[in-house]
Amino acid sequence: MRGHGFLLANYVPGNSVIHRTPLAVKFLLVVGCGLVSFLVVDWLVSAAVLAALGALFLLTGAGAQRLVSAVRPVALVLVVIGLFQWWQLGAPTAARIVLNILVCVVAASLLTATTPMQRILDGVVSLATPFRRLGADPERFALTIAIMLRSIPYIAGAFADVRDSARARGLERNPRALVLPVFITTVAFARQTGEALAARGLGDAED
Repeated sequence: MRGHGFLLANYVPGNSVIHRTPLAVKFLLVVGCGLVSFLVVDWLVSAAVLAALGALFLLTGAGAQRLVSAVRPVALVLVVIGLFQWWQLGAPTAARIVLNILVCVVAASLLTATTPMQRILDGVVSLATPFRRLGADPERFALTIAIMLRSIPYIAGAFADVRDSARARGLERNPRALVLPVFITTVAFARQTGEALAARGLGDAED
């Protein structure tokens, strides 16, 4: 199984201002960009926010290619969304929607490119700790996110491998040749993950 990234840029060690920014501020940046995507109604504002985030990303030293790689997986989806919204609501609305999605992706990539994943998960545990009195388990919540982040690239890689195999056999237009192998691989991966968690006593809730 070859490796595949998915949406967000991987961590790049560095000593930039963004690297040294407290994790809470980065979290607020991502949340703020998510709110902006709902509140902004002018595509020019969305474009300005996206340009600012892009400049911040380049200041981290991660490089433009890494940012392009983070955005590339959603490019086709954005084209489809943009064309549909253009047809339904016009070009300005289509541009605003597409740009706002890119704002969220770039903001999240700015977080993951400048913060080690373990530190992000530790931050998630800290944020969820106040909910422990309501029965929440912050550690399990962070573990769930970690598994999700590991699983998505694996499934994306499985689909890419199956697609290449089907294309080599002239079956790229056969849905069964694409869906069934990915489904079987995904189920097997889920079972292996579940068995690994159970072996470490993490599969069942504590009494």
